[in-house]
Amino acid sequence: MTSPAMLQHMPLISAYLCQDCNSVGNSSSQCPACASRALLALSTVLDREPAAHAVADRLEFVRSMAEAA
Repeated sequence: MTSPAMLQHMPLISAYLCQDCNSVGNSSSQCPACASRALLALSTVLDREPAAHAVADRLEFVRSMAEAA
């Protein structure tokens, strides 16, 4: 099981994929891993309306993680 300290959250609007090293970061100008400028804003290809059940499942997951901490 993954510990809560290892989990990370990044809103899709802030996520950029480096096309050189396949890392995801939150800088729109430069990859934090390799300093490449070949970035793809993931929100342009992955943004969608969340299903109602997915939001409920995510909320339940967050509550369970908070209780475990």
